[in-house]
Amino acid sequence: MCPCGVSHVSAGRGPVRARTNPAAPARPGAALALSVCRRGSAARPLCGRRRRAAGGREGGERGEAGGEPGEADCGGDACRMSFKKETPLANAAFWAARRGNLALLKLLLNSGRVDVDCRDSHGTTLLMVASYAGHIDCVRELVLQGADINLQRESGTTALFFAAQQGHNDVVRFLFGFGASTECRTKDGGTALLAASQYGHMPVVETLLKHGANIHDQLYDGATALFLAAQGGYLDVIRLLLSSGAKVNQPRQDGTAPLWIASQMGHSEVVRVMLLRGADRDAARNDGTTALLKAANKGYNDVIEELLKFSPTLGILKNGTSALHAAVLSGNIETVALLLEAGADPALRNKANELPAELTKNERILHLLRSKEGPGKNEFGSTLDR
Repeated sequence: MCPCGVSHVSAGRGPVRARTNPAAPARPGAALALSVCRRGSAARPLCGRRRRAAGGREGGERGEAGGEPGEADCGGDACRMSFKKETPLANAAFWAARRGNLALLKLLLNSGRVDVDCRDSHGTTLLMVASYAGHIDCVRELVLQGADINLQRESGTTALFFAAQQGHNDVVRFLFGFGASTECRTKDGGTALLAASQYGHMPVVETLLKHGANIHDQLYDGATALFLAAQGGYLDVIRLLLSSGAKVNQPRQDGTAPLWIASQMGHSEVVRVMLLRGADRDAARNDGTTALLKAANKGYNDVIEELLKFSPTLGILKNGTSALHAAVLSGNIETVALLLEAGADPALRNKANELPAELTKNERILHLLRSKEGPGKNEFGSTLDR
């Protein structure tokens, strides 16, 4: 896990521009391959980092490395070709697999000069590239020519992982027909199911579960498929995982539960569904923060409304503060009003012995706090002399 609290499953680097060595001696049959490689040299990278929270909000508290605290990542990077040590013919084959040029791919494979399982310096295979790009015809040709479906890159990723990550359900189904394994893991513990769940690919998740994927798979930091889907706000995937036996309260190693991360990301519908399915409303991370405190800190009032329906703790938490203190610090008057209306006590002091009113100079918030104080107390919560 990085310093910002983000867990990563690296699929390896994404593709770079194809390179050829102009000084390399020409070989019979290599002219076509060389021309293809040169034309492909301006190709865009196969994959940049994909991190989105569909259906929810972006942004929020940033950690040391600039990521979302507590956010998990199951392989936003993808199959990058090195094009450093490969022969021109192999480079051409990788280009054909990436572009879906079946005719060229067949020509190269049938020439006998390109191994169907040839690898680049990262361990990437032709099948991985074609699977990532979703070219089912190229995938079929490679498999029928004997490609090893379960080969892994140096990062641990497989053709099935890439197809699942990118949502290519036709490729996933085809690979299963030839013995693809759901048990292969990346160096960070990522599996095809975790990747598909992170990116919200509902049909792929369904296919993987039907073919025996373990619903309790976890990254090495403890994040589950449900956690990753909750982080992204993928409600249909969440419902499927829950109905298939996912544990709604299974935390990561740092204590972060799916409800906590859904609240952190502002996914109110996910929060509602999880609460109805038995999520612990007061589950705290190892740092003592709860879902309500995070929602209050970020001003996610729709999330707060869902949490309040289940009577979460409004008092001082184990970390020595309260949701009301967090809301006042964030300066969101609507959030403060919502918590006060639910019964939050403006006279509670945090571990620094501070009242909520001592954390702001916003006159509207101060007025709101004073209006909820009991009789006989001043604006700082002290009893007035009679």
